[in-house]
Amino acid sequence: MRVRIDPGRCQGHGRCYDLAPGLFGEDDEGYGHVVGDGVVPPHQEQAARLAVANCPERTIEILQETAT
Repeated sequence: MRVRIDPGRCQGHGRCYDLAPGLFGEDDEGYGHVVGDGVVPPHQEQAARLAVANCPERTIEILQETAT
């Protein structure tokens, strides 16, 4: 699983990095961004889903990876 944020829709509410600080951070202006490459470790999948559910702009997306 991977996560991504659409920077054009983020309004900087900060719920993503409050709820899942290991997956999301904030830039100098308070807008959310994905930490690292966006890969969500299995033990943080619930936190990722919580951040998605609590984003007012629905700017966070979960990308499912398929096995090769």
